[in-house]
Amino acid sequence: MRVTQGMLSHNMMRNLSNSNAKLDTYMNQVSTGKKINRPSDDPVTAMKGMNYRSQVTEIQQFQRNTNEVHNWMDNSDAALDQATQAMQNLRELALQASNDTYNADERENMQEEVEQIKEHLIDIANTNVNGKYIFNGTNTDTKPIEVNEDGEIVEIDLNDEAVRIEVADGTKLQANVNSGDVFNDKLFGDIDGFIDALDNNEQPTIEQSIESMDDNINNTINARADLGARMNRLELIENRLNDQEIVATQTMSENEDVDYAKAITELITQESLHRAALSAGARIVQPTLMDFLR
Repeated sequence: MRVTQGMLSHNMMRNLSNSNAKLDTYMNQVSTGKKINRPSDDPVTAMKGMNYRSQVTEIQQFQRNTNEVHNWMDNSDAALDQATQAMQNLRELALQASNDTYNADERENMQEEVEQIKEHLIDIANTNVNGKYIFNGTNTDTKPIEVNEDGEIVEIDLNDEAVRIEVADGTKLQANVNSGDVFNDKLFGDIDGFIDALDNNEQPTIEQSIESMDDNINNTINARADLGARMNRLELIENRLNDQEIVATQTMSENEDVDYAKAITELITQESLHRAALSAGARIVQPTLMDFLR
């Protein structure tokens, strides 16, 4: 086969074009840090990258959900702690007022303190966090306990529906407390009975209030224990999500991120080859008719 000057020039241009394309690929890899910049560069890697990215995004969404559950649980736990202390104060007052040495005036003075504690418990039941009443089940935009201008209870309407938030694939965790177990009619009825007993100086009724307060304290402790168990489970789920995020992110990085040492070495090698191709091409193209006629 006869090799013409045109064939030499054509092959040279094709090789230079291929060399330029490789240089472009390596330079893009070094500048972006990614193995591919378009799905067409490597469809398999691109498809795996989309799947890994979806997995990381899903895990991060679950982590945000756990933060929301944490917010509910931490605030509920703090409120129940305050409620327990308030009820213990009521019990101490009942125990104190049951003493025979106290007269009617002294018990009447205690009555004022009990009424203040009752208002404090109402405030706790109406705890609002970020615009949500956390002790009213799924009815978060309504106060569970309504009071009039004098601070007297008008209505107790507790919603006991569980607020369930998805914290892992297929796993929903209850974030709220069953408020009906704590801030129920019995609690405030017992307190009102205690107040009336103090007002009427009825020592036997005051003594009965001690047992009632014990029941209410136990209800609150039980609700807090149930909440604590769920908080422990939430912590385990958070740890697992953190581990999953690390693995998924690492896998995604291994699939997409470039090996800089390898990419830079290949870029330098390709640059050398490209210079050699240009040099060889210059020798082929350079001779003209005038060069032979000299």
